[in-house]
Amino acid sequence: MNTKLLFKIIILTFTLFATTGAPAQNARTNRPTLVFRDRVEPNWFADSSGTTNQFWYRLDLAQSNRQFVLVKADQGQRQPAFDHARVAEALAKLTGREVSAERLPVESLAFGRDGKSVTLHGTEGDWKLDLASYAVTAETNNAPSGRQLPAGRVPHPSQTTGPETEITFVNQLPTAVDLFWVDPDGKRVAYGSLAPGERKTQHTFAGHVWLVTGRTGFVLGVFEAEAKSGVATIVGRGGGFGRFRRGGGGGGGASLAGPDGTSPDGKWQAFVYGNNLFLRDLKSGKETPLTYDANPNNTYARDQEFEQAVNMQYDASNPATPTPDVHWSPDSKHLVAMRLQPGTERRVYEVESSPPNQLQPKLTSYPYLKPGDQVPISKPHLFDLGTMKEIPVSDALFANPWSIADVRWDKDSSRFTFLFNQRGHQALRVLAVDAQTGEVKPVVDEESKTFIDYSGKFYCDYLDDTHEIIWMSERDGWNHLYLYDAKTGEVKDQITKGDWVVRNVDYVDEKKRQIWFQAGGIVPGQDPYFIQICRVNFDGTELKVLTEGDGTHTAEFSPDRRYFIDTWSRVDLPPVNELRRSDDGKLVCKLETADASALSATGWKAPEPFVAKGRDGATDIYGLIWRPQKFDMDKKYPVIEDIYAGPQDSFVPKGFRPHYTQQELADDGFVVVQSDGMGTANRSRQFHDVCWKNLEDAGFPDRVLWIKAAAAKYRWMDLTRVGIYGTSAGGQDALRGMLDHGDFYKVCVSDSGCQDNRMDKIWWNEQWMGWPVDDSYVRSSNVVDAHKLQGQLLLMVGEMDQNVDPSSTMQVVNALIKADKDFDLLYMPGAGHGVAGTQYGWRRLQEFFEKNLLAAHGDELAAHNAAMTN
Repeated sequence: MNTKLLFKIIILTFTLFATTGAPAQNARTNRPTLVFRDRVEPNWFADSSGTTNQFWYRLDLAQSNRQFVLVKADQGQRQPAFDHARVAEALAKLTGREVSAERLPVESLAFGRDGKSVTLHGTEGDWKLDLASYAVTAETNNAPSGRQLPAGRVPHPSQTTGPETEITFVNQLPTAVDLFWVDPDGKRVAYGSLAPGERKTQHTFAGHVWLVTGRTGFVLGVFEAEAKSGVATIVGRGGGFGRFRRGGGGGGGASLAGPDGTSPDGKWQAFVYGNNLFLRDLKSGKETPLTYDANPNNTYARDQEFEQAVNMQYDASNPATPTPDVHWSPDSKHLVAMRLQPGTERRVYEVESSPPNQLQPKLTSYPYLKPGDQVPISKPHLFDLGTMKEIPVSDALFANPWSIADVRWDKDSSRFTFLFNQRGHQALRVLAVDAQTGEVKPVVDEESKTFIDYSGKFYCDYLDDTHEIIWMSERDGWNHLYLYDAKTGEVKDQITKGDWVVRNVDYVDEKKRQIWFQAGGIVPGQDPYFIQICRVNFDGTELKVLTEGDGTHTAEFSPDRRYFIDTWSRVDLPPVNELRRSDDGKLVCKLETADASALSATGWKAPEPFVAKGRDGATDIYGLIWRPQKFDMDKKYPVIEDIYAGPQDSFVPKGFRPHYTQQELADDGFVVVQSDGMGTANRSRQFHDVCWKNLEDAGFPDRVLWIKAAAAKYRWMDLTRVGIYGTSAGGQDALRGMLDHGDFYKVCVSDSGCQDNRMDKIWWNEQWMGWPVDDSYVRSSNVVDAHKLQGQLLLMVGEMDQNVDPSSTMQVVNALIKADKDFDLLYMPGAGHGVAGTQYGWRRLQEFFEKNLLAAHGDELAAHNAAMTN
């Protein structure tokens, strides 16, 4: 699958700049677990007939107790995996030590296919349990570097920080994978990648959660560190794929080339010499040039430096041998070679003032394209091996590429296709090229007057056996799926339709011609951001919502996809776990309903969902309100908005969480609010389009109305004292709120903000602001408008931020100084992106709001009272 060219900037941004050390032991994560029975991590296994219809899972309960549960899906039975008391008795007899039935020294299980025995894997050894006699015998635990950690499927926040430990990650897949730590707020912190076959030992803390994904973001495993070191083996998941999926037809649709450019028939090898493309006859050794006019600025050599940087393996002192990016036809009679024009070689330079391993400052740099820079352009060239000549291919339909990706030949070698993403993101096409004539015709031709959200709403599935394509589009105003005839380019069916959106495709069954997908807003009366799991036929018939319950859902399917575990919740409803049938969604059995009684006993209160009309007076805007735990209805509380208006997603939490950073701030004496205004994703196309060339809007016309509507209902919200804070794009948004709505927002903390979209990463900004760079970038610049500042401002930035160029913040500082404005600045040595995510940065944020929204109000009130007394 050749998707690098389409996604290369995204991959570079989020993997090249990954951190390398262990996550800081932040005291904020070191909280006791107070919610139990909230997760079911199934471990499916086959019976003697080879049918996978059973699974076990482990429950970690209060006071370090644990239970093991066995579910027989075909019988709809949930039961203890074994008699825990009898196992405890047998283990005590074998080891000579007291063993509690509630705290067995067992971490995981392995059931025998005959159903007569089960292996108990423990931290101190393994034991085999005979389920008939309950005899226990010791076995040898040969797991390297600790026991094998179970691979969960649903990412969840790190909720505790225990003793130091380590996890050894083993990548057994043939492709690279990405590694993330999941922080206490559920955010992913990148920790690099693992090449195929690579092992990596990662320092961590017990209770920390680690996520492994494919390069397209597909979840491959979720591992929770334990007190003793463990092994996390990545073996993939059956039936999974990314958003760019190939059909399964035998041998067709492939980008065929050996690892060294050899043809499918083994007779030819393509190679690069002097930037030109050559062929080598592998039998005779004769070498024939196919091109003569290439040069370093127009070459058939891959952009090896860029590709290796993307894969985090580039070594400037050891450049790779130039190789071509070639795609052979299945019959080896034609060859497509990509010809590259290198892009801008921009680098960002940073001085690390206080490096941990030396006294003197250290200069670092990294590649970082910005809006308007020339991207590398790679276009396909077609060659006929019969004549050893190039067949001209007109680039009229792909003249100005952002990327060209997924070059693939039809099975019969009659044509090849590729995906063209136009610079400016207003055209996205699947193009077909005739192998004999070079004629180019569109198969899919997606165009937009605003933008095509290729980075968040792209799905293309080639069904080679039936010559069809499943394609995702917002052309009718909502994100839906379409079925194309891959030969003629005609739309055979709109698969899904309605005033709701497809959020993701989970699985395509080509034989049954059915699609399982996630939908938002499909159930009338529910929050439109709640996700439901659905199924539909290719022709759009028999649309079925497979999940029930007023909440947001995730599904974990069995290996044969006959069953799935439905886990659903709301911010005010702890998770419910149910086993359901995949064909009709019918309930098989209840599994677990989360127990949050210990959490509630601490005084914890869920945030309150609140809905109000947006700027048009018709569209509902959804958000949350956090009150202090020690809330007094008779007091007036200042209001602080947590903002992130990035158009790539929606951000208000929908599922249950036992902890919110917003609650920490609320408990200082504030009401904290968060909403998703227009311009964010996961609603209608019209809702999303507000952001186009208009990032300065940030949904403020909706957000201000929403807060005012909440204050009209709740008189304890004091709108004379409103603050705002955000990080990254949220840092830009927060400051923009002060500049454009200074009459409403009085105090701001802007953290790591991309304050001028011309200074930030190219893919994110051009996706929403377009290309070429025009005056819309100027209108959205906080630097240009810094002179408009009113109120109290704290700017925060890390000197080693490699996500957003720190100079973006410092240019705001420069503009504020020139405008003679007062402000505060925290420039944090050694810190990366998101200073507010550090313990020190978070404390400074809290204190800034306390000083300017609480203490200042107290001084004013005292002066007012003194004046009244006199």
